[in-house]
Amino acid sequence: MTQTIAQKFTYGCACAVLATAVSAIPALSQMYPMQALPDDGERDFWWYHQVVDADVLAAMQDAVGAPGAPFTGSLEKPIQIAVIYPSQDVSDAWLRAYLAMEARLKEMNIPFEAVQFASGMDNHDLQTTYTDQVLQDAEFYDYVVFGPTELGLQADNVKRLIDSPDLKVIVLNHDQVPQIWGDEQPLAFAGFSHLAGALIMCNYVIENVGTEGQVAMNRGTPGSVDNQRSGGFAECLEAESDWEVVYEHYGNFQREGGFDGTNLILTGYPEVDMIHNANTAMGMGSLSAAEALGVLDDVFITAWGGTGEELEALRDGLLDATPMRMGDDFGVSIAEIIKADLEGRPEDIPLVFLGRITIAYKGLSGEEIDALEREAFRYTGIGTLER
Repeated sequence: MTQTIAQKFTYGCACAVLATAVSAIPALSQMYPMQALPDDGERDFWWYHQVVDADVLAAMQDAVGAPGAPFTGSLEKPIQIAVIYPSQDVSDAWLRAYLAMEARLKEMNIPFEAVQFASGMDNHDLQTTYTDQVLQDAEFYDYVVFGPTELGLQADNVKRLIDSPDLKVIVLNHDQVPQIWGDEQPLAFAGFSHLAGALIMCNYVIENVGTEGQVAMNRGTPGSVDNQRSGGFAECLEAESDWEVVYEHYGNFQREGGFDGTNLILTGYPEVDMIHNANTAMGMGSLSAAEALGVLDDVFITAWGGTGEELEALRDGLLDATPMRMGDDFGVSIAEIIKADLEGRPEDIPLVFLGRITIAYKGLSGEEIDALEREAFRYTGIGTLER
């Protein structure tokens, strides 16, 4: 039912972007690119498939999708984990990542203690403060799980943590590996491919909505996440169909940004056929604006991630479609990466782990949405989390 991101997704000239890794790649996955591309000098990052052995990624995906195997090592004391992440965002994906990590570590009998440093998606300075706090107590922690508000804005903080001899870092929600870090990379990046989700959504629109029309976009914060989620979606539509992007609004991944952007879109472009939203919060704000204007049934509205709030909107017939992550893959992968490290199996850790994505859409029955939800949230439970 779900699709693994080790598959090959192509459109136009971007076929190299999401191709699977080539064979005969060396086992050491934490060094320089194993597969050079002609445009490497035009980017400041490496695509995941350049630095990840496809077999190692597939094996970790299999491990994440299966029940947790018991930890085979021994520990003198519980491992200490600092979690810096924007869990105060409207989306419950961040909190689910933590809860799934916690549940999986317990399932595998790995004793641990974790401290959460929560922020919002726009609290960039607060994440710097948290970084300072963790570095001051670096000898206390073994692992730092860092979900940047935006990797470009938090790159210096992530690198400071990587450079600490006491810490091993897992970066969440990013699959682009900064070239400037060379072989001084984190233990792993873990999350879902924003670009793959964009291409899957693009293919769904072309096949099920149509091959032409006008689309407007509520984009997030300028940076790598939105470049893939929004930019990749727009480029795919323009390359593979006759859809025209008529307006772009930056809503900073906030509900108000989606609401205000949709009001601007529907006022200035009342003939628009589709509104793309780059996350849950903006998607929910967009739905509220369209409903208030009485045009909810006239515009195809998307969100991003398949979070609990989005699935409720699908069941209620409000939201039209969303790239749905098998959400608990996110947190489970953190636990599996830590386990492999503790067991001395660095060769089993892909530098970039990618979870599975499928499309959830309004035409699904309640039973089909329930089945997707059970699979996605097998550790963290069904429905929007209470916070």
